[in-house]
Amino acid sequence: MERTAVTTSPTSLHHVTRLLREHPLIDGHNDLPWAVRLLTDYDFDRADISGDTSGRTHTDLPRLAAGLVGGQFWSVFVPSDLPGGHAVTATLEQIDCVLAMVQRYSDHLALATTAEDVEHIFATGRIASLMGAEGGHSIDCSMGALRMLYALGVRYMTLTHNNNTPWADSATDEPVNHGLSAFGEEVVREMNRLGMLVDLSHVSDDTMRDALRVTQAPVIFSHSSARAICSAPRNVPDDVLETLATNGGVCMAIFAPDFVSQDYWEWRLTAIDAARSAGVETADFDTFNRFLATWATAHPRPVVTIEHVVTHLEHMREVAGIDHLGIGGDYDGCDMLTRGLEDVSGYPRLFAALADRGWSDGDLAKLAGRNVLRVLRDAEATARDLRQRREPSLARCEV
Repeated sequence: MERTAVTTSPTSLHHVTRLLREHPLIDGHNDLPWAVRLLTDYDFDRADISGDTSGRTHTDLPRLAAGLVGGQFWSVFVPSDLPGGHAVTATLEQIDCVLAMVQRYSDHLALATTAEDVEHIFATGRIASLMGAEGGHSIDCSMGALRMLYALGVRYMTLTHNNNTPWADSATDEPVNHGLSAFGEEVVREMNRLGMLVDLSHVSDDTMRDALRVTQAPVIFSHSSARAICSAPRNVPDDVLETLATNGGVCMAIFAPDFVSQDYWEWRLTAIDAARSAGVETADFDTFNRFLATWATAHPRPVVTIEHVVTHLEHMREVAGIDHLGIGGDYDGCDMLTRGLEDVSGYPRLFAALADRGWSDGDLAKLAGRNVLRVLRDAEATARDLRQRREPSLARCEV
């Protein structure tokens, strides 16, 4: 992708660089492990992120350093159409990838499972590496599997990906449970007992509202933005943002153009219709992206810039409040990125743009990671309390 310069004040850029060296920037969602699987079947000799991997991935260690990233939730994503136990196995392979990556690059990365870990690792000059499972299909309706993911270090689970689970509806599938089933509510309670963050990116509006009703701990949206600005169903409606503030949770703004720009979202819907008319299977990401690459030559993509992301963040701050915002770029999880945020080196440009709009140092520190650390601590405290009063769940899925 051609890099496009974004005009920000040099003074602001220098200022936020100093600020992000003092306050950890914690990104909520990066799909590098899946990208490495697709590129090299987890072979870091052939996908060595210690050097520049531009053109292959959005993420490598030099660009993470340039982006002043202090903490990263690595997604242990697997496709949501994998059947049953195959999804669990693939998720374990993804976890193995993150653990191997952290061990191989231990001068730059270290595994974190608590807020205290994140702060300690950041103080050593390394990137605190956390894990998040992207979709409830990764536990195959098993509370035991959920507990084992936690034991292996996974600290959030997105309740669905693009397809429903038997117990929760996705934003991009036909509703079945109209939110959470009784088992789905029990999954949320068990995540609270464990101290695993409930992630509501990708889920339907009804699932969002059900989870917020049931949870006893703050929730997150690991990579979502504001529905009022871009109508993509993956984004968060204002009433849910308001409830999120009451819950104490955090919505981590995404950089993928589909969810940032209304024009881009409408362009993508038109492309989907064209692909279906041509007999292309749009649910197959690789096939659909190949179609898009050709189709876009005659139908240029709308331009999406940092200013679009700023608009989302300012709307979310107005509705939910500054204490409930974070960053979740979705690097290596989408085919295109916003101009100026093309890879993980771009975060300082976004923070400089916000500083130019009058955001205070306190606001920027909260957005960068202070809010996420608070949510982690709250989830840990809730779990300590619940474990004294509640045994591990033995619930079985009703389906």
